[in-house]
Amino acid sequence: MESWNPNFVTGGLIRRGEVLFSIEKDTYEAALLLAEANLASAKAQLIQEQAQADVALRESKSLPSSSVTDLYLRKPQVLSAQAAVKSAQAQLRIAQRDLENCEVKAPYDALIVERNISTGDYLSTGAVAAVINNVEFAEITFPVAGFDRAFMNENPVGDKATIVIDGLSNLMVEGTIHRDTGIVESATRMTQFVARIEDPYSLNSNRPVVKFGSYATVEYKGRTLQGVYRIPQDLITQKIVWTLDGDSKLISQPIDVIREEGGDFLIRGNFDASRVVISLPEYPRNGMDVRLLTNNNELVVNRSAAQ
Repeated sequence: MESWNPNFVTGGLIRRGEVLFSIEKDTYEAALLLAEANLASAKAQLIQEQAQADVALRESKSLPSSSVTDLYLRKPQVLSAQAAVKSAQAQLRIAQRDLENCEVKAPYDALIVERNISTGDYLSTGAVAAVINNVEFAEITFPVAGFDRAFMNENPVGDKATIVIDGLSNLMVEGTIHRDTGIVESATRMTQFVARIEDPYSLNSNRPVVKFGSYATVEYKGRTLQGVYRIPQDLITQKIVWTLDGDSKLISQPIDVIREEGGDFLIRGNFDASRVVISLPEYPRNGMDVRLLTNNNELVVNRSAAQ
């Protein structure tokens, strides 16, 4: 390595396009000159072969057609010369690229995580010179349980989110939900989403720095569901809730459990919420006659009156 950027140290921040380090160019400059010379030679050979082919074409007009072949017209020689020019052009492009690569530039705004070289070191092909992280944005992967998915927008990608950074006096930064990873984990049955923060190291702003590896909480607005009721879990059996019909008979109603909160379920279904039974006989069945007691405007089955 010949020289390096002063910020090319562990923890340094370098902007997109800045030179990280450079290596000696002598060998690559010589290779470029050689490639340019080979290209010039190939072009000259092509010009010569084309001129000879033109002469052969003019002379062929005075010859019998049976005597005029592709070889006589020098077509193979012209094609070979054209191929040599293309090969020389390819070699020139490679030499130009290699010379440009003598200055290694940051492909994006970067944080230097690790530097493995120093001035005077010899770099071989494939050697790891440094490890850098893209700081133009940061991503946070967060899980959403299946029972919470109903409270998110149908397509949450692009929705605004508030990222609360743990351990930094509840520092909050704005972000967006960037994508759904498209996988439901087999062990937890959770869907993974990715939230993105722009410019986490504040190269282009005065916001507090959000460092990679920080723990964070992602907060975002969901949607309001209609016709959802909270009910104690012990009133739900195999996704069934018991209500009363117009004749005060027990009737089972299928429901969907949307979410579990403590000892309650949030449920949704096609039933009359004002006639949900909160105290059931030991063995309820459809059509069972009951006698009702009023308890704070709720329906309670008198167990002794059940038939």
